Amino acid sequence: MHVVATAGHVDCGKSTLVRALTGMEPDRWEEERRRGLTIDLGYAWTTLPSGQDVAFVDVPGHERFLGNMLAGIGPAPVVCFVVAADEGWQAQSSDHRDAVAALGIEYGVVVVSRSDRAAPGQVGEVLARTRRELAGTGLANAPAVAVSAVEGTGLAELRATLDGVLAGVPAPASTGRLRLWVDRSFTIKGAGTVVTGTLAAGTLAQGDRLQLLGHDGSRSVVVRGLQSRDESYSSLGPVNRVALNLRDVSAADVRRGDALLTPDAWPVTGVLGIQRTTGVAYTDVPEQLMVHAGTAAVPARLRPFGADHARIVLDRRLPLVLGDRLVLRDPGTRSVLGGAQVLDADPPALRRRGDGVHWAERLAGMDAAGDVLGEVAGRGAVQEEHLRRLGLLSAHEAAPPGVRVLGDWWVHAPLFEAWQHRLRTALGELHERDPLAPGLSRGAARDLLNLPDERLLYPVIREAGLEQEGGNVRLPGTQGNLGAVGPAVAELERRLTADAFHAPEADELAALGLGARELAAAERAGRLLRLRDGVVLLPTAPAFAMRALARLEQPFTTSQARQALGTTRRVAVPLLEYLDSRGWTRRLDAGHRTVVR
Repeated sequence: MHVVATAGHVDCGKSTLVRALTGMEPDRWEEERRRGLTIDLGYAWTTLPSGQDVAFVDVPGHERFLGNMLAGIGPAPVVCFVVAADEGWQAQSSDHRDAVAALGIEYGVVVVSRSDRAAPGQVGEVLARTRRELAGTGLANAPAVAVSAVEGTGLAELRATLDGVLAGVPAPASTGRLRLWVDRSFTIKGAGTVVTGTLAAGTLAQGDRLQLLGHDGSRSVVVRGLQSRDESYSSLGPVNRVALNLRDVSAADVRRGDALLTPDAWPVTGVLGIQRTTGVAYTDVPEQLMVHAGTAAVPARLRPFGADHARIVLDRRLPLVLGDRLVLRDPGTRSVLGGAQVLDADPPALRRRGDGVHWAERLAGMDAAGDVLGEVAGRGAVQEEHLRRLGLLSAHEAAPPGVRVLGDWWVHAPLFEAWQHRLRTALGELHERDPLAPGLSRGAARDLLNLPDERLLYPVIREAGLEQEGGNVRLPGTQGNLGAVGPAVAELERRLTADAFHAPEADELAALGLGARELAAAERAGRLLRLRDGVVLLPTAPAFAMRALARLEQPFTTSQARQALGTTRRVAVPLLEYLDSRGWTRRLDAGHRTVVR
């Protein structure tokens, strides 16, 4: 199916034309039919001569209902632009033209309606004026047909022309993430909540769980049933008019402008960086305006950065991505100010003086088709999934040159190199200032670099050629450098080499200038071994002890071990506990151990 929205000034015969093409009444309200004035969106469908199904979204033409018109035309890829032959181009025609241009709609047909009421030559004059007015829009070269819905003249030609136009519309993506803008919500007795919208891309299926992004937040809902053209389906692809029977939500909680989304697949943003595509320069528009996206109409504040770029703050967060089209409207005059295209769906906060200038320069340099390198460079580091949500990556797109892929993070190569340099510099300064320091803890290193994820620290350490041990990061070759305490440690090594189990007393260590910090540094350097209760030995002492204990009759007592090692109980007990912890000896009871063979 294709979906076609009407456009055109009030009382140009849009609804009459849809009625003649489909045999269905598009005006849903009794008031509309009584007054002969379309107020809200109407829907009808038919089958064209080629067998192609087409649904129409009939929109109001009166300026007071321009917001409703934009909700109808926003999600539609094709437009039927109607001008009455007996009235010609009107002010509302310009509003609708501006909306079509703002949305970037490129497929459609121009209809000169009510040809039966036109004077001789009037149809040609109206069509010529319409061509001039549509110049510069996507409908500049759209085929045109003059019709009389009352007499039926031109309807067959219009159906054939629509067939031709729809045949040239590119097929939308039926796979991937889904975003359905809601245009109606109501309750059906016995079924519950039903919402409708135009499915422009993706596939819906009965039983799908979707994210409902509403005016009051987000919630999970389930598709209980699915219809199109009053028929039930198990699944539907694009483009289609769809009605969804939803579970887990009441109709009062869903409104026009809400969106049904593939869960966790879309960014939800309240701030946008935009580029002007049509209309008034941003330096000349009011700060307070109305932004239309899909079926949503949201008050917003605009901050211009020159004539063609701006930052918009929305009153309500919306699921928008790179390339999405917006219509900007003056809430006072109700007129369309112009169109915009989203360049940055997740701009950085502007916290410091100068941030705005820097961001504006970046925004002006952005490619509307998407610039992965520019996005990564602007952020420094960004997760791959976030790039996909922003619409910057296709399914299997590789990282461009200048981007380092580190797990699920994409990091700008110059920033990755800067991280390495900064960490090496900090470690060098630390070692020069304090040779006994064990280095930087991993937490301190992450904080120093302001890393968004601790998993990024390992590749920084690896490629910077650094070492890590015991949760600390250090420069290579600095572990054994004990600085000024080196001679004292060497003296202690000399004494312990002469008598391996004669551990120095606390006063002896103090006389050598070896406190807890110095001993810890020596232990990290592999020069000493510290046991509990302040016992200090050489790292080779456990191996020597095992040789002596293996010669004892098994099992042995603590006293026998002490005598075999030629040491005191102060040293023997912590040493035996250390051997137990390594699994080299095993304690059998309070007084006996055995060597594990």
